[in-house]
Amino acid sequence: MKNNDQRPSPQPRPHPREQITKRALLVWAAACLVYMAAITSRTSFGVAGVEAIDRFQVDATRIAVFTSVQVGVYAFAQIPMGVLIDKFGPRKLLAIGALVMGIGQLILGFTDTYAIAILARVFIGAGDASIFLSVMRILPFWFPLKHTPIFTQLTTCLGQLGQFLSAVPFMMLLGAQGWTVAFVSLGSVVALIAIAALVAVRDTPDQIAQNIQENPDKPRLQESLKRIIRNPLPWQGFFIHYVLMVWQTVFAMMWGVPLMTLGMGLSPTTAGLVLSINTLCMVICAPIIGIISARLGYRRDVVAVGLSFFQAAAWLVFLSSDAPRGLLAILIVNIVMGMTTAASGYGFDTIRERLDRSILATGTGLANMGGFLSSMVAAQVMGFLLDHSAHGSTYTWEDFRFGFIAVIATWAVGVAGFVVARLKGGPGRRMLAHIRHTKES
Repeated sequence: MKNNDQRPSPQPRPHPREQITKRALLVWAAACLVYMAAITSRTSFGVAGVEAIDRFQVDATRIAVFTSVQVGVYAFAQIPMGVLIDKFGPRKLLAIGALVMGIGQLILGFTDTYAIAILARVFIGAGDASIFLSVMRILPFWFPLKHTPIFTQLTTCLGQLGQFLSAVPFMMLLGAQGWTVAFVSLGSVVALIAIAALVAVRDTPDQIAQNIQENPDKPRLQESLKRIIRNPLPWQGFFIHYVLMVWQTVFAMMWGVPLMTLGMGLSPTTAGLVLSINTLCMVICAPIIGIISARLGYRRDVVAVGLSFFQAAAWLVFLSSDAPRGLLAILIVNIVMGMTTAASGYGFDTIRERLDRSILATGTGLANMGGFLSSMVAAQVMGFLLDHSAHGSTYTWEDFRFGFIAVIATWAVGVAGFVVARLKGGPGRRMLAHIRHTKES
C-alpha cells in the first residue's frame, strides 16, 4: 500500500542578501548609532570654535589647525583603514574606532594646553576614520544590492543627526556647564557606544561568513593598493566627494559658527538653529537622493558634480554683498547645502556596484578621502586669509568674504579633477579611444 502521508519538502530559505531581514535592520541600526556618534564627535568642535579661541588663546590660523589635523588624520587614514576592514571585518573596527574617539574627547575636555588638545584631535580623527567605511562594508553583505544606494543615504541622513546633537544639546551643555563637562560627557557616551557596537553588530550573515571562511579571496596589500590606485572609479568617487563636501564640512566643522556670530552678528542660539535646519534638510533629502541614485546608474556621477554647482552659486550670491547678510540668506545657503550634500555618496554607489568586493572598503576609503582632504586644505587656508585680512583685530564680514576665496578655489580644483577622472574611466575614455581609432584609420 502506497503511503500518501508524505510531508512536503521544506522550501529553501532565501539567500540573506535577497531580502531585508529584521536581523539586517538591527545590525544596520547599531552601526548607524556608531556613525551618529562619529558625526557628533566630528562636528562638536565646530560649535565650540569661539570658546576654543578663548580657552587656548590662539588666533584663526592656529585654531584652524584643530580641524586641519583632525580632518587630515581622518583623510589619510582612509586607505589603511579600508585595508584593515577588508582584512579583519567592520565590527572590530567600528568598536575600536568609537573607543579611540571617546578617549580623544575625554583628553580634549580635560586639557587647556594647545599641544595636548591637538593630540586629542588626532585621536578623534583616527577613530572616526574607521566608522563610515565599516558601515559601508556592512551594507552589501546584509542587504540586496539594488537597495544599498537607499540604505547608504539613510545611513548618511541618520548620521547627520549627530550634527543636530552638536548644534543643539551639546551647544546648550557647553554654554551652561562649560568646556570640560561638555566634552567629557560626549567622550563618555561615545565610549559606551563602542561597547554597543561589539554586542549588536555582525560583519555578515552566518551563511555568508562561513562561505567567506571556506573560500578566502583576499589579495595582498600591495596588490590591493595597485588595483585601487589604477582604477578610475575610486578617483571619480574621490572628486565627487571632494566637490560636494567641501562647503558643508568647512561650514559645519570650523567656520560656520564664527561666520554667523562674529561676521553676521547672529546669536549662538540662532547659529545653532541654522545648523539644525541644515541637518533637517539633509535628513529629509538623503533618502530621495538615494532613490535617484538607484535610478540614474552610471550617470549619477555627472549629476552629483552638477549639484555642486548649485552649492557654489548659493555661496557666491551670499558672499557678493558688501554688507553682512541676514538670517534668511544664511538659511537659504544651508537649505541648498542640506538638499545636495548627500549626493557626495554617489561615487560610493558606483564603487559598490562595479568594484571587486575583496577591495571594496579600500576603494571606498580612497573615495572618502576626497571631501576631507578638500575641507582640510580649505579650512586651513581660510584661517590664513582671515588673519591676513583682520591684522589681529576681531574678524568681520569683510574678513570672512576674503577667507572664503580658499573654499571657492579648492572647489574649482575638484571640478577639474573630476573631469580628468571621468575622461579616463567613463564614457569619455571610450569616446577618446574611438576618436583615436578613427584618426588612425
